Amino acid sequence: MREYKLTRSKRKTIEIRINEEGNLEVKAPINLSQEKIDDFVKSKEKWIAKHSKELSEKYKIKKEFTLNFNDYVTVRGEKVCIRSVEGNIASYDKEKRIFYIPEIVNPPQIKEILIDLYKLIAKSHIHKRISFFSKQMKVMPTAIRITSAKKRWGSCSGKNSVNFSWRLIMGDDETIDYVIVHELAHIKQHNHSPKFWNIVESIIPDYEKRKEKLKLLGEKLSKENWDLK
Repeated sequence: MREYKLTRSKRKTIEIRINEEGNLEVKAPINLSQEKIDDFVKSKEKWIAKHSKELSEKYKIKKEFTLNFNDYVTVRGEKVCIRSVEGNIASYDKEKRIFYIPEIVNPPQIKEILIDLYKLIAKSHIHKRISFFSKQMKVMPTAIRITSAKKRWGSCSGKNSVNFSWRLIMGDDETIDYVIVHELAHIKQHNHSPKFWNIVESIIPDYEKRKEKLKLLGEKLSKENWDLK
C-alpha cells in the first residue's frame, strides 16, 4: 500500500494528486472511512504508477531549467535572444527581438529581470488588444490587471474586471487574442454556456484551434520553472 498524505474536508468526492516532490496526496470527505479511502487508492494504482513516472520526469526537467545569456525565450510566439549588455539597465528591443540584460547579473537574476520585462510587455500589448476587441464586442472591463497566476491564463470577476497572467505574452498573437476575447465574453455571460461560446465564435471563428495552441503553450511552460524563490 502506497503511503499518502490525507486531508479531510467538507467535500463529497475523493481526489488524488501527485505533488512536485512525487508524494501522493489524497483529499476525502470528513466521514468517509479509512478502509474505503485505502480501497480507492488501491484501485487507482495503475493511474498513480503511470502519472508518478510522467510527473517525475517533468519535474526533473523543470528543476534543471535555467536561463543564461545567449539562451532563447519567446515573446508573442517569436524567439527572442537574451544578450548581455554593459551598464545596469535592462531592456527589450522589439525590432531585433533581443532582451538586453546587464552582464553583471547571475542566472536567477536574469529570470527575475526577464519577468519584470515580460510584465511590461504584457501590460502594453494586452491593453491595446482589449481596446481593439472591446469596441467590436461592445463591452468594457471595469479594470485590467496583469498577474503572476500560474494556473489561470485569464479571469473575469463578478464586477467585470479582467485579469491576465504575464505568462500569456509568451504565446503567439492568435493565442493571446483568444484568451482576451474569452475573458471579455464573460462580461456578457459569466458562464460557459452555448451563448457564451457563440459570443467567442462570433469574434474568433477558429477559437477551437486556438484553444489547442493554448494547451500546447501550457504544456511547454509546465516544464519550465518561472517561479521566483
